[in-house]
Amino acid sequence: MKTLTYNQKQIAYHKEGSGHCLMLVHGFPMDSRVWKAFIKELAVHFCVIAPDLPGLGQSEMLAEKHDMSLIADVLAAILEKEDITSCVFAGHSMGGYVGLAFAARYPHKLSGLAMLHSHASADDENTRKMRDEAILKVLDDKKTYLESFVDGLFDPQFLKHNPQAASQIKNITLSQDEKAIVAALAGMRERESHIELLTQIKVPVLFVLGKSDSRMPVVKIMAQAELPAHAELLMLQGVGHMGFLEAPFIISHSLSAFADRCFLMDSKK
Repeated sequence: MKTLTYNQKQIAYHKEGSGHCLMLVHGFPMDSRVWKAFIKELAVHFCVIAPDLPGLGQSEMLAEKHDMSLIADVLAAILEKEDITSCVFAGHSMGGYVGLAFAARYPHKLSGLAMLHSHASADDENTRKMRDEAILKVLDDKKTYLESFVDGLFDPQFLKHNPQAASQIKNITLSQDEKAIVAALAGMRERESHIELLTQIKVPVLFVLGKSDSRMPVVKIMAQAELPAHAELLMLQGVGHMGFLEAPFIISHSLSAFADRCFLMDSKK
């Protein structure tokens, strides 16, 4: 792991491979360990950057609420430290929310955006209330909340035959500090809509969806996929919210091919 000092705090990240940069950004409330297999495979062809978002994994807290824009600033600082001028940004779930904030603030640093089980809408009133309830549950009994949360991330049939996948994610989530989980929930609750950004974005956007994803509004995301000038949609049967574990071969190869197309398009500008 490498580290970046940001606002006098340490942000941890992996850097593997060489060439064009592919940034892998984990979801809530996980860390870069979820990408272990992807880092190894994708680093054969790309310079892979995989951070631990603030407060999670080996990264220190930056604030009581981790806004998506603040996290985007941190990731831009990592690229600057590594002298990387542009990347394809692949964000899972909350990582996709960060990717949209990154696209809004640093369009010149973006060659492509992959939204893995994520979307561009802000939280509606009901979802904001659910975030508030989740914060209270985390503070009351983190273990019970996270175990239930993780089980709901997977396609039921996949979970039945692959219980070790849920155990792996539970171990990662349970290792996170309560304050960091709350800071992430608060940041997601307050994030802004980026629907308009999708109509204006200049780089390709890949949406990856699972048909069994109980966390993402599939119909809404399909409508969002119509908005960018260049959009691609990968929808997978028997996949929930954790496609990179439920269908790793398809998603890793799709992500690699998408990044190649983005960098090729960049070179022709």
